[in-house]
Amino acid sequence: MATEKPRYSITLDDELFKEVEDFRFEHRYQTRNQATIALIRLGLEAVKNEQLKKDVEEQ
Repeated sequence: MATEKPRYSITLDDELFKEVEDFRFEHRYQTRNQATIALIRLGLEAVKNEQLKKDVEEQ
């Protein structure tokens, strides 16, 4: 099944790879890709929230 979505690969050290795998199994994602996407989304949301908090504090 071909996809039009952009693709890229990443390289992880053993410790980070284990953390991704642990997250995957704890949250019952079927694939490593699904878990990685979820972690990216969570991280981006955390960055946005931190920036919003910082912007409010500066006002």
